[in-house]
Amino acid sequence: MALDIDRFYASEFTEHDAVQKATREALGADFKRLVQAAVTCIKGGNKILFFGNGGSASDAQHLATELTVRYIKNRTAIAAIALTTDTSALTAIGNDIGFDRLFSRQIEALGKPGDLAIAITTSGQSPNMLKALEMAREMKLVTATLTGKGGGELMKRKLADIALVVPSNTTARIQEMHITLGQMMCGALEKALGYAE
Repeated sequence: MALDIDRFYASEFTEHDAVQKATREALGADFKRLVQAAVTCIKGGNKILFFGNGGSASDAQHLATELTVRYIKNRTAIAAIALTTDTSALTAIGNDIGFDRLFSRQIEALGKPGDLAIAITTSGQSPNMLKALEMAREMKLVTATLTGKGGGELMKRKLADIALVVPSNTTARIQEMHITLGQMMCGALEKALGYAE
């Protein structure tokens, strides 16, 4: 089958632009709540825990790094952890306890009341994400999600105190908005903490 690369290129940007516009219009209030929760968390001496599967795991690592290292400028480190990076923990939990406990077990070990747990999931359906948020709730962490496709089971069960649900059913477009929203959160957090103008 021949690919019309020009048409493909244009259509991808057209869809991206439409999702970006819809996201901007729909999620302003929820984004503000997420930033406020992050500020409260860090000012209270707590930490932000990011987690996700696949591409969302990469986003979790990316965003945690923006906070622990820097986003806009050199400044004091901001406490953040990606629960997707410890291969020994991930493989031990997957093998010995079960893949559905991949993140909940780490939250059980590392989380404390006042921490902010951010689940990054395009569908809101993955059992390991649901169990992680259940554990976070049980331990009195603040729970948040970057999701899409209506938020799936996660939204049905109201597992997130703060939910940014990208108005799209296309995984790639949802992921594009997740990293945009995540980086915006990092920038806003730096500014709110007085580290950037």
